[in-house]
Amino acid sequence: MHERLAWAYAVAGQVGGTEQALNDAETALSEHDGMPQPDWAAWVDGNELQIMTGRCWTELRRPLRAVPVLEDALAKYEDTHARDKSLYLSWLADSYMSAGEVEQAAITARRSLELSAGVASVRPRQRIEPTLYRLRSHRELPAVAEALELAQA
Repeated sequence: MHERLAWAYAVAGQVGGTEQALNDAETALSEHDGMPQPDWAAWVDGNELQIMTGRCWTELRRPLRAVPVLEDALAKYEDTHARDKSLYLSWLADSYMSAGEVEQAAITARRSLELSAGVASVRPRQRIEPTLYRLRSHRELPAVAEALELAQA
């Protein structure tokens, strides 16, 4: 629940609240009092918290905080979870753009597009669209041109 609170704070642009909620989530994840946990809590782990942390910092336009966390978490994330990984890569691409790393944003956007191909969800494509739009002004760069070409395919 702390993760979701952090996201709500991030969307509202509240850095302090986001940071506190992320810290609370980390504390809650590391503490186990022996009490039975609800079934829905089973999917929450350190990697999931890293993803949410990166997403929050991306939303707050703090790419120097977002990029390393997302890169680390996504390196552990299997491609077999294509829909989710594609979504999370879209936040990484967004952060690269915010940091002025256009080629890396394009490479990451392309990977997001590749993973989302054939996935029965429109959300990954919708989520990467704003980054693709921002990339258009850099289409003279080969990596950008390749990503934009894939997006049109």
